[in-house]
Amino acid sequence: MALRMTDREVSGVTVVDLDGRIVLGEESNSFRERVKGLLASNHKKVVLNMSNVTYIDSAGLGTLVATFHSARSQGGTLKLCNLGAKFKEVLQVTKLMTVFDVYDNEAAAVQSFGK
Repeated sequence: MALRMTDREVSGVTVVDLDGRIVLGEESNSFRERVKGLLASNHKKVVLNMSNVTYIDSAGLGTLVATFHSARSQGGTLKLCNLGAKFKEVLQVTKLMTVFDVYDNEAAAVQSFGK
């Protein structure tokens, strides 16, 4: 199943709704390209809404880390929201919970950017 991505603006923050699996191959490549495109077009505040991500493998996790660092190096900020229990657990086990800014819901993630 392909990863579907939808962008929208909320209070000057770009929210990307992810739907599907972030796995090795086309899914992680298209995800990386989408974030790269947003940063290139000057969308520096990005929230990834993970509520409909059904599965993420180690390659997908690697892609997430790479896009996080890529955003930071280009003066952008990437935040995650609406993580499922399993995904949250994976981030805790891999100690990546300390790397990402994670929020329980989209409103809190958007608000965290301030004005």
